Amino acid sequence: MPQRRRRRGGAGGARGRRGHIRRFLEPCLLMLLHMGKRHGYELARELIPFGLENVDSSLVYRMLRDMERAGLVRSEWQSNVTAGPARRVYSLTADGDRGLANWVSDLRATDGVLGHFLKIYEKHMREGTGDYH
Repeated sequence: MPQRRRRRGGAGGARGRRGHIRRFLEPCLLMLLHMGKRHGYELARELIPFGLENVDSSLVYRMLRDMERAGLVRSEWQSNVTAGPARRVYSLTADGDRGLANWVSDLRATDGVLGHFLKIYEKHMREGTGDYH
């Protein structure tokens, strides 16, 4: 029996968005690390302006580990913390910098495609044409 492919968007849109958000998490983390070294908790907190306010911190740490294995980021223990335990601090590598540039290029292309889609949609809605308006 052939497997059915999952639909994106539509009624299952909420489920599909989680996958997209996970993918968008990587360029957001790379951008934040491009701005300077940070620990995981800081990174999770700074994702809010990117629309990622409900991202579980375990996902952030898992993504950081994956990016470290891929050579995009590196980490070191910061032991000179005045209160509390030592923290792992992440920073961007040269490969991470190139990865961020690639993401920016892809996101710009996606922005153009989405902009075109929205213009067509808005024109269609203004004209009141089609079956459902």
